[in-house]
Amino acid sequence: MVRLLMWDVDRTLLVGGGVGVEAYAAAFTAVTGLPWAGALVAAGRTDLEITPELFALHGIPDATPHIDGFFTRYASEFDARSHLMRVQGRLLPGVADVLAALHARPGVVQTLVTGNITAIGIAKVGVFGLEQYLDTTIGAYGDDHAVRSELVWRCRKRAEAAHGPFADEDVVVIGDTVHDVAAALTAGVMAVGVATGATPAAALTAAGAHHVLDDLGDVEEVVALLAG
Repeated sequence: MVRLLMWDVDRTLLVGGGVGVEAYAAAFTAVTGLPWAGALVAAGRTDLEITPELFALHGIPDATPHIDGFFTRYASEFDARSHLMRVQGRLLPGVADVLAALHARPGVVQTLVTGNITAIGIAKVGVFGLEQYLDTTIGAYGDDHAVRSELVWRCRKRAEAAHGPFADEDVVVIGDTVHDVAAALTAGVMAVGVATGATPAAALTAAGAHHVLDDLGDVEEVVALLAG
């Protein structure tokens, strides 16, 4: 393989329409017995980073004993609501066509590097049929590690075990936040920012992204860039 593409999920590939937040809140109450009173600001961060903070905000200073059970319940609550994403959520411009075209390119492997826990990251892309273009088994997820750059390292290690070595310049992180850009730069690989989230293009450029796209709508241009 000659090119490894690591896709962020939320606000890069799709908009979830609040379904993940609803599932998160329901899981929190089910596991702790406490009413949800938090605000889930997850953009670019991992679930393992966010969850202890939110438990602390609800008066639980040590989330460690709850994490495994909470993530299991979170996945269950999301599964029960995933059909709502087809109504409340949407794919972002060009996404399906870009992933399909890249999947057809020899030597290109695509996967996920997302702050979502494994079950939910894979389920979100599955709602819109994107899983057929992605090798999710080599991805890295928000229950692997709290630090996003570590997810890039882990994904690369898994990908190289399955597909052989990739040059640094042929490993590409695509995401919509400065956290995605910083993770790529820390891991020594290429960062492509997509200004489809809350972070403007100028901020992604300032964070050091090698390339910044307004969206994925120009399929031919995006495929040419990402396929190298």
